[in-house]
Amino acid sequence: MSEVKTDLKIDLNNLNKSNWETYRFDEIAKNISERVDPNNTDLKVYIGLEHIDSESLHIKRHGTPDDVNGTKLKFYKGDIIFGRRRAYQRKAGIATWDGFCSAHALVLRANHDVIDPELFPFFLHSDLFMNRAIDISVGSLSPTINWGTLKHQEFLIPPREIQTQLSHLFKAIEQVNSSVNDVTEKLSELYQSKVDELFSNSNKGWEYIELKKLAGINKASLKGKTNPDYKFKYLDIASIIEPNIIGELDELKFSEAPSRARRIVSDDSIVLSLVRPYQRSFVYVTLGKDIIASTGTGVVDVKEPYVSRFVYHQFFSNRFLKFCENRMTGTNYPAITPKDLEAFKVGIPDDEKSMATLANQLDDINVAFENSRTKAQSAKQTKVSLINRIF
Repeated sequence: MSEVKTDLKIDLNNLNKSNWETYRFDEIAKNISERVDPNNTDLKVYIGLEHIDSESLHIKRHGTPDDVNGTKLKFYKGDIIFGRRRAYQRKAGIATWDGFCSAHALVLRANHDVIDPELFPFFLHSDLFMNRAIDISVGSLSPTINWGTLKHQEFLIPPREIQTQLSHLFKAIEQVNSSVNDVTEKLSELYQSKVDELFSNSNKGWEYIELKKLAGINKASLKGKTNPDYKFKYLDIASIIEPNIIGELDELKFSEAPSRARRIVSDDSIVLSLVRPYQRSFVYVTLGKDIIASTGTGVVDVKEPYVSRFVYHQFFSNRFLKFCENRMTGTNYPAITPKDLEAFKVGIPDDEKSMATLANQLDDINVAFENSRTKAQSAKQTKVSLINRIF
């Protein structure tokens, strides 16, 4: 991450709040309650809570008046759209257009006399504010914040000169975050475009072979007579926290393990979640010793002379996604079966060496993406830590 340079003169490690003042929230911000009829407005931008990403200041998506009916709330560029419904989702984004939003949000505008408008959105993303918002929410299924309660909440606010310095610091950090996030998104888009270019259409000179003919699928499983003291790391579907990312695995004894812990994973196994495959919870396991996967997965072991990584990348193609969509069954837990997986046709070029070359090219993009994503996560953690240290 690039170094952030500022002329900040306050000690962030030993912050003196003795000269900070307490304000009610309705003194810190105004609740903008101007109404709009989507069927009778010149405004073109509609923001629903689904358009606001959790823990992000930036609103990157929006709808149109045709998407909704009923009275909505008007906002102006620079206002904050804060999700008052299910506040635990931590949705508060800066409007970059004039438009209107869901009534499940609050349109908040900083009071210039109390808080710097550029500091205000960072304050809203602090644990102090978000936890208070969660605490005062009412309702069980869809807990919601009432303005009548929120406006009476009191918060410590720093003096103006400190606010100005903090605003400059946070803006610098946010610029770094945005830059790293942009690179990460572009690498993700590049990977997907390359995968689809290679694998989503029929390539001349390629042979399309059913997966079962070039790989073993769930070829080995633990039996009921397995030594009860056998220890292994359990890879269930929830362990695949993102495509190609495995979280920390629990180490279990066979006698204590859930009955679904059965699929034996080997070196270079491909593990695919068969449940909701459109979420692409797929991982490539380089070292599979003593890893056991859930029966809700398909463990694919590619045979020689085929290249495992080359096959793995094909599961991220839109062709495979459409294949799954056409075969999924079930409402609550839509899934494909191992038999379905066996029938997927893998594209194989006539030149075996090109499999490794193409796999390496896609791996390189993936490595760059993972490195960039790590930097993005580090930058985000730095920002969050600093916000919470201050507020």
